[in-house]
Amino acid sequence: QASEEASLRALESLMTEFFHNCTTNERKREIEELLNNFAQQIGAWRFCLYFLSSTRNDYVMMYSLTVFENLINKMWLGVPSQDKMEIRSCLPKLLLAHHKTLPYFIRNKLCKVIVDIGRQDWPMFYHDFFTNILQLIQSPVTTPLGLIMLKTTSEELACPREDLSVARKEELRKLLLEQVQTVLGLLTGILESIWDKHSATAATPPPSPTSGESGDLLSSLLQSPSAAKLLNQPIPILDTDSEYICSLALECLAHLFSWIPLSTSITPSLLTTIFHFARFGCDTRARKMSSVNGSSPGALLGQERGRLGVLAMACINELMSKNCVPMEFEEYLLRMFQQTFYLLQKITRENNAHTVKSRLEELDESYIEKFTDFLRLFVSVHLRRIESYSQFPVVEFLALLFKYTFHQPTHEGYFSCLDIWTLFLDYLTSKIKSRLADKEAVLNRYEDALVLLLTEVLNRIQFRYNQAQLEELDDETLDDDQQTEWQRYLRQSLEVVAKVMELLPTHAFSTLFPVLQDNLEVYLGLQQFVVTSGTGPRLNITAENDCRRLHCSLRDLSSLLQAVGRLAEYFTGDVFAARFNDALTVVERLVKVTLYGSQIKLYNIETAVPSVLKPDLIDVHAQSLAALQAYAHWLAQFYSEVHRQNPEQFISLVSTALEAITPLISSKVQEKLLLSACHLLVSLATTVRPVFLISIPAVQKVFNRITDTSAQRLPDKAQVLVCRALSNVLLLPWPNLPESEQQWAVRSTNHASLVSALTRDYRQLKATASLPQRKVQLEDTKVIIHQTLSVLEDIVESVSGESTKSRQICYQSLQESVQVSLALFPAFIHQSDVTDEMLSFFLTLFQGLRVQMGVPFTEQIIQTFLNMFTREQLAESILHEGSTGCRVVEKFLKILQVVVQEPGQVFKPFLPSVISLCMEQVYPIIAE
Repeated sequence: QASEEASLRALESLMTEFFHNCTTNERKREIEELLNNFAQQIGAWRFCLYFLSSTRNDYVMMYSLTVFENLINKMWLGVPSQDKMEIRSCLPKLLLAHHKTLPYFIRNKLCKVIVDIGRQDWPMFYHDFFTNILQLIQSPVTTPLGLIMLKTTSEELACPREDLSVARKEELRKLLLEQVQTVLGLLTGILESIWDKHSATAATPPPSPTSGESGDLLSSLLQSPSAAKLLNQPIPILDTDSEYICSLALECLAHLFSWIPLSTSITPSLLTTIFHFARFGCDTRARKMSSVNGSSPGALLGQERGRLGVLAMACINELMSKNCVPMEFEEYLLRMFQQTFYLLQKITRENNAHTVKSRLEELDESYIEKFTDFLRLFVSVHLRRIESYSQFPVVEFLALLFKYTFHQPTHEGYFSCLDIWTLFLDYLTSKIKSRLADKEAVLNRYEDALVLLLTEVLNRIQFRYNQAQLEELDDETLDDDQQTEWQRYLRQSLEVVAKVMELLPTHAFSTLFPVLQDNLEVYLGLQQFVVTSGTGPRLNITAENDCRRLHCSLRDLSSLLQAVGRLAEYFTGDVFAARFNDALTVVERLVKVTLYGSQIKLYNIETAVPSVLKPDLIDVHAQSLAALQAYAHWLAQFYSEVHRQNPEQFISLVSTALEAITPLISSKVQEKLLLSACHLLVSLATTVRPVFLISIPAVQKVFNRITDTSAQRLPDKAQVLVCRALSNVLLLPWPNLPESEQQWAVRSTNHASLVSALTRDYRQLKATASLPQRKVQLEDTKVIIHQTLSVLEDIVESVSGESTKSRQICYQSLQESVQVSLALFPAFIHQSDVTDEMLSFFLTLFQGLRVQMGVPFTEQIIQTFLNMFTREQLAESILHEGSTGCRVVEKFLKILQVVVQEPGQVFKPFLPSVISLCMEQVYPIIAE
């Protein structure tokens, strides 16, 4: 006894010292070692048992429980059975004696230790493990303790960690499943009795004047006035103990539902009871009461009651997420939906005192989150099952979901609801595809709902209707997907618009186009306000209110242009002819708008609020070009339909679009606008490929600008795009024409002179490459190499999937530059940034044009590389140059990979030297 007491005192002082903030790490390590050694001793558990019953020190109790945990989970096999029996009887006694006074984390840990014993020994050696838990639950004094034991058992035995054998896992699950019915019965009893006990005492409020309105839909949902009456009972006010017991019981249910299969043990009375508690979440009165009393116990009560609602919804969602529904359970499921929609209706009910939004704002955020999860599971997992029940009013459900969606108090909540609509639209789309015969019937049933949804989503992206909310969205910070909050909001909204368009093209178009028209009128009308002043053209709109209205209109125009672009795909393919007129109207408007923007140069105009209106004007112009680019595939289809008969209309559209593009291809134009123009030019040259492009004066102007060395070079990205477009005009085969009419000879000559002009400075480097260069000179050389190779690499990449003829011409034009690159390579072997770009270029050549390059030249290139990458050079690249060096070696290995994979005998001779390079040179460096 004395030695136990002395050990306890020593342990207490060690623990206090360990957690004292003056103790050094060195000393902490010593103490830790002492404690570990003690825990390893045989029989240490006896001391720990004494410590647990005799100390008030939390650290000591935690330590003692850890010793038991270690013993049971790692050393149990070796413990004598007499000792095991003693431990099995002492720990539960200890728990019973002290559970009211122990701190909750110690009590929970002790429960876990006892459950760990059950995990090992029940039912063989610890046969009363589970019956003890059931007895604890049934005795009112120990109900909370029993529920904690039950939840811990569900966690540790039904979903055990990996340290149990498969056979034992299966045995435990089987044993637990045998107990499920009893357990669920007990839990139902607890929740029901608390509810009934307090319901009897809850004062019945006078009938509210609005309660009549909800009766009808509700009775139709629940099919029985009695169930409706039941759910209309006032919510009881619980005392703290009852509240605590209910929250434990609901937590147990949520965990049990996560692993037990749906079956008739989950009775209707249990489901109804859970729904009663789910109502706690949508009871704003409870929150009201708490806010009146400030920080009285009532305030806490309000929060706790809200929490019961959240826990009950968690139970419901666990059941909802199960896709496998046995026949006999389907009816229960239907009842669950009906009851949840009763709640949804309660949440979204409008009366004089409350708008729906203010009601949602009063609810607990996590309750709303759980409720949205429920709706998502309903639509994604069960809608197809439920929709066939004639008594389930799907259209009314959508009306409630609509209200719920468009009154969400937060942006995140709104996004989550849009996701649910997207799931619903996907479901409809696939249903129609699988049952084409019923297409009209299905669409008629949902048409009104879809048109409403479309209109509302469109209103939500417009400042005209939703300015306050849209101004809260951040348009600066990028998230993980490289988009701002505003861009994400717009993108998700436009996805919904596009899905409705796919289902109801005519409706969607006739809803969207007039709205676009309105905003276009404002934009096209700006011309009359442009005045010339001393410093250049100026927009003569200065009143603050007018500027604000213009700002909103331009922001909306930009969003609607994106919407129109997003819908381009629904005008091509099989529906081209049927929807031709609508598409033509759009494209004509877009061509007109882009030309207008470029002609009156709105992007250069001075405005009263330059920081706001200038970016707006630039954005609208850029978006109009991007929207037009989205119709490139439609233009290509238009071209193939009309190129033989009367192509005048097509020619005029393309020529006008090019007139809008060419003034923007200048280094003086803002990059956002310049890049939109370049992308549109690339699409016209690549996707549409009209035969007359080369002869349009606007295109010839761009050729001259790009090949004129005195003109200021465009920023890198734009330069690459314009060169790609010009190269494609000359290299890509014209659609709808036979080989004999492709004019390859002329095009080949033109392409050679284009590339020759683009590489003039680069090819001159060959003469001076081997001479030593001063620092300034070296930097200039690097710039030339970077600029030229980025353009050439892009040109090769854009023809790599094209016909042999295009690739041949491309290689002929590039041949000299490729040889120059090979000659320059050794001179820059120590400049890893240059080597990186050169190898990038060579890798693209090997991937796209290796047939055209021919065997002898390929051999020469590979040999040069193998000679340059000596052991020393590889080591320098990999070890001393950081990431660029590693990239260089990676690209070099990739080139070798392409060569080695080439079918046939051609590159066989290289295999030995490639293998020896990898195994004898590269591998040892990496392995170090």
